[in-house]
Amino acid sequence: MKPNDCGFHPLPTLLDMFARFRKYIAGRSPRYFAGALAVIVGVVVLLLPSPYVIEMPGPTQDVLGKADGSDVIVVSGDGVTTYKDSGKLLLVTVSASGVPGYPIINAQAVWGWANPHVEVMPREAVVPIGQTADEYQRKVDKDMSGSQGKASEVGLQYVEQHASELGLDAGSLKNANVEMHVDKIGGPSAGMMYTLGLIDKLTPAKESGGKTIAGTGTINAKGKVGKIGGIRLKMLGAKRDGATWFLAPEGNCGEVVGHVPQGLRDVRVATLEEAYQALVSIGKGQGEQLPHCAA
Repeated sequence: MKPNDCGFHPLPTLLDMFARFRKYIAGRSPRYFAGALAVIVGVVVLLLPSPYVIEMPGPTQDVLGKADGSDVIVVSGDGVTTYKDSGKLLLVTVSASGVPGYPIINAQAVWGWANPHVEVMPREAVVPIGQTADEYQRKVDKDMSGSQGKASEVGLQYVEQHASELGLDAGSLKNANVEMHVDKIGGPSAGMMYTLGLIDKLTPAKESGGKTIAGTGTINAKGKVGKIGGIRLKMLGAKRDGATWFLAPEGNCGEVVGHVPQGLRDVRVATLEEAYQALVSIGKGQGEQLPHCAA
């Protein structure tokens, strides 16, 4: 009986397979294979590690609220009283990928270039060349710790200096001990919001007036509000999380103008005094008179 009499077919030999392959090749033009090779090379390139960093709006945190079940700002000490405010003071962040310890591939960078809410930058413009993941993490943790320490110092000093007009006894603050913490957030740019949050907690006035107010900026020992990075992305994060007001450092105004999301009102501030008075005005419903950023 022949092998195919019962419905069985012999397996193709190696020569048969080679002949079919030659026939397939012969039926295709060189342009076809050039295109296929280009596609393969393109896919490989997209999957390679990228030398870029992508940044997008990160999470926000209410400095008057809690993080991981604990108050973000804790004030203790004999004779020290703290007060609650029904509003929110949001610190804002940028989420970065492509920095040491958080690698990306070229496909993610291409996606970032196509997304208007994402910024793509060469890695060397964001972090020092050769910086390791451990060095990067220590740097951002140190910056955040320094920001919180400076905010505690400047906030207490401000309240002591303005105790009488704030309705407080300056002497009661001598024993005040301040602790601040927010996990998984680094960098120095939350200094101003930490400071405002501390002042708000120490004063009986409900400064926010129940509103959600976001802001950013470093703070130094003299109460000067400093310029920060990623402010356009931070405004997007603020708007996303319900803020209607945004306190912006004067030094960032060139980046703010023309990029404020609809429904968010920017307020230019250069010092802690200006930021606090802006907070009070917003809480009283008088924020429209506050200065915008101007080109």
